[in-house]
Amino acid sequence: MLVVQNVTKAYRSGFKRQKRQIVRDVSFQCERGQSIAIIGASGSGKSTLARMLLGIEKPDTGTVRLDGEDVHHRHVRAGRMSVVFQNYQSSLHPYFNVRQILTEALRQCDTPIKDKEAHMVALLDSVGLSAAYMNKYPQMMSGGEAQRVAIARAVMTKPDYLVLDEAISALDMSIQSQILDLLMMLRDRYQLSLIFITHDIQAAVYLCEDLIIFNEGQIQECLNRHQLKGLKHHYTRELFEKQLMS
Repeated sequence: MLVVQNVTKAYRSGFKRQKRQIVRDVSFQCERGQSIAIIGASGSGKSTLARMLLGIEKPDTGTVRLDGEDVHHRHVRAGRMSVVFQNYQSSLHPYFNVRQILTEALRQCDTPIKDKEAHMVALLDSVGLSAAYMNKYPQMMSGGEAQRVAIARAVMTKPDYLVLDEAISALDMSIQSQILDLLMMLRDRYQLSLIFITHDIQAAVYLCEDLIIFNEGQIQECLNRHQLKGLKHHYTRELFEKQLMS
């Protein structure tokens, strides 16, 4: 289980280098097989939270633990947590072809794989790409194709948790729906736990069972997608009305 407990994070900014609180006393947990969406506007602090979930940044206070161990330690999250970013360029080496990108990911896999080439081809097939893509470079692909490769790379190690940080927001609407369907299929096939960080409520409700509403660095409301008629916080109501009625 991934447990986030009383996490805070602040940065110094501006001429006077004053501290600005980005994440404020956040606590939640994600069990194996659970899909959680963290929904918030741009600048709400959700991407900072994502970096702490992944152990990229350490909280100022509080802890992020995976099965009782701090994720800031590389050995704890290695092979068990993966990420897909908004910009595929963050995870795909521009001078590696797809075969090299997936081979590099395989090196982090604890489970020995006898036929690595066949495994990579099968994984590409699972994300809707043919074996012909093995020799392609990121700049030779469309944004949707490259994001599929990024997803294949992320699930290559058969992680327990997959963090998706605005993973579809840079794609065309038609491609977004395809990627969401792909993520649902992979979640079920590999029994993944998904943490979907987004500003898009419709996508969040479609993909995830549980929703966390994030605003100004803190959790405003936690709810199930079947509870949308009983929203308690005014910010949540305004956010849902604005997006779902537009």
